[in-house]
Amino acid sequence: MSGVTVSMLWQGHRDPRSEGCERPSLSMCGAPEGLRKGAAQLRHELSSVRIARRIGVPPQQRGSHTGETCPDLFELSDGNYAIIGTEATAALDPHLPPDAARADYERIVVITRETLIRAKKDIPDV
Repeated sequence: MSGVTVSMLWQGHRDPRSEGCERPSLSMCGAPEGLRKGAAQLRHELSSVRIARRIGVPPQQRGSHTGETCPDLFELSDGNYAIIGTEATAALDPHLPPDAARADYERIVVITRETLIRAKKDIPDV
């Protein structure tokens, strides 16, 4: 799957310091301890993390029969989520809201609306 990146997301809880933040960041929004560390430390910690389950339906059930476009969401063994989507950092970074930020090792990925909607039933309510 060329042009596809896996990106880590937050755990499914809301940190009270993140109120009003559009998107998690390391310098703003009170990032969880695991995300405050540098990229090398985060990669080391992720080395023991495994994919626990798919969130939503497989790409084939969303019409991806060629393997060319396979956005997907997964819950990880540590409670975080991983997303497979199209890497769009260069195109979207300049358009982030003023109160949004990302670390150098974070990427903006795009998934289809259908992927997220069909995953909604598997995402726990807060």
